[in-house]
Amino acid sequence: MTMEGQLIQDYLHRLGVSARAPDAEFLRELQERHLMAVPFENIDFHLGRPIRLGEHALEKVVRRGRGGTCRELNGSVFPALLRALGYRVTLLGSRVFRGDRPSFPLGHTVIRVDTPQPWLVDVGFGRDGARYPLQLDSRAPQPDPNGTFAFVPGPDGDLDLLRDGAPVLRIEQHPRTVDDFLHVLWWYENSPSSPFRKSLFCTRQSENGRITLRGNLLTRTGKAHREKLLLNGDAEIRQAYREHFGITLDRLPPIPQEVPEHSL
Repeated sequence: MTMEGQLIQDYLHRLGVSARAPDAEFLRELQERHLMAVPFENIDFHLGRPIRLGEHALEKVVRRGRGGTCRELNGSVFPALLRALGYRVTLLGSRVFRGDRPSFPLGHTVIRVDTPQPWLVDVGFGRDGARYPLQLDSRAPQPDPNGTFAFVPGPDGDLDLLRDGAPVLRIEQHPRTVDDFLHVLWWYENSPSSPFRKSLFCTRQSENGRITLRGNLLTRTGKAHREKLLLNGDAEIRQAYREHFGITLDRLPPIPQEVPEHSL
């Protein structure tokens, strides 16, 4: 999938940046601006709309001002933009840790970008992700506003990503294509055990923390505070989507009964 002309400009406009040389400094700015401008959200799971990748994901994010899941953001739209800007991009598969054990293979999509240093780029992981790219070939702690991250060797040549000493991802080192993740996307869309089916969320990075709408509960976190607001009725929920995420919906998704914790 390639991007050209006006679509690139529209994407950059949404992020609030202008194109320049594809170096590590610009990559750092692009990831931060993406996390602030484009929410990690699963609204379409609850509207009964299929999650489609490639050109469809670009249309959703760039033309319709929506966000998406890691398959859409890390797997389709952000890699397309990075390639259009001149970066060397590789998709990688990873497993998400639940406690001290990793989940199933290809549970999460991440991006490797070489500038020529190798960086882990992730704009679709919610609260457990870093604000800035992480240097993949470093084993030293990497301080970030969202925690201190570090890579340590994992089994079979994988890398384990730690956040504040706790494992969050087990990352493969061999290249993947977006098609490799389609069967896992099917599971996320259709399985009753899917966390995306059980939980409705929309979340993004803010200047000092994070803003999350989970069902009808709006949460704002900062360095030293956490504010929760229970929204009353459809009008307040619609306003929250518009005001905090720039999303206007023709109909609201139903709020699931079970709302478990997820990586928001």
